[in-house]
Amino acid sequence: MIWAIAMGGAFGAVLRFVVITAVDALMGKSFPLGTLSVNVIGSFVAGLCVVLLGERWSINPEVRGFIMVGLLGGFTTFSAFSVENLAFILDSQILKALAYASISVSVCLCAAWLGSVCARLV
Repeated sequence: MIWAIAMGGAFGAVLRFVVITAVDALMGKSFPLGTLSVNVIGSFVAGLCVVLLGERWSINPEVRGFIMVGLLGGFTTFSAFSVENLAFILDSQILKALAYASISVSVCLCAAWLGSVCARLV
């Protein structure tokens, strides 16, 4: 189980780096859209997986650990969200910090819900 989680985490972390780098290159870095993107995508996939892996499919615990703990844990990043928000606060960009926090929490929750709804339609 530990190796499955470690492999998933390594893959997820590299995937996170690739996605954040691509989004930042396309959209710029004035607002952390790269981090927001991985967190929204990861939340949606987590919502899908909770239903599919937990309710619909009988799946090996190592595969579940690889996906849910390793891959999604390595792909999404609460720590980057926290540091980016702190940077806004320290730079006296309070409205930007509030917007980022509000958007991140609400959109990620909606994405997780939408993922679970989509999985139930399968």
